[in-house]
Amino acid sequence: MANNECSFDTDMVSRLIRKRRTIKPNAYDDRPVPNAIIEKIIENAHWAPTHGQTFPWRFFVCCGDARKNLANTLCDIYRMITPKDLFKEKKYTGLRQNVLAAPVTISIAMKRDETGKIQEIDEVMAVGCAVQNMHLTATAYGLGGFWSTHSAATSRRYCDHLGLNQGDKALGLFFIGYPKSPWPLGKRGPITEVACWED
Repeated sequence: MANNECSFDTDMVSRLIRKRRTIKPNAYDDRPVPNAIIEKIIENAHWAPTHGQTFPWRFFVCCGDARKNLANTLCDIYRMITPKDLFKEKKYTGLRQNVLAAPVTISIAMKRDETGKIQEIDEVMAVGCAVQNMHLTATAYGLGGFWSTHSAATSRRYCDHLGLNQGDKALGLFFIGYPKSPWPLGKRGPITEVACWED
């Protein structure tokens, strides 16, 4: 085999991709996630594709007692930015419960390319690829993951809280934890429903 060829167990790669599930924090137990695993998850995120080598992803990790401050901050922001007629107590309470129930919450952000050479959509999609790397790595460690784009966690106020510049974006929260229940099953239809090609 030539040196520039990759050698991976493609069946194993496929199994990992197909095992990935959205598992929300209310389904996590209270076991802490070791820092070494969190670091590996972020390291693999950092290897996502990036246009122009801009590396637009930014990650803000919150665990332990710091979760209380994060929950308070996000709930305060939700109350501030939401008109009274649109405010939903269930959404407010759910946000707090998610942050407190997840052993790890990672705030996801996009750092805008200051040169303007790279389109914003390309930078956002690169961050999406990074989050997929995170989710797959979490799955490999038996961890559930959930990417939430709650209005508070994608707001300009939260950008300011994170110290992001104008033009940068907060892109939500990625929750990580060990599932309490057996790993959920998933299903997909045939690829003929979503793909077409010509020879």
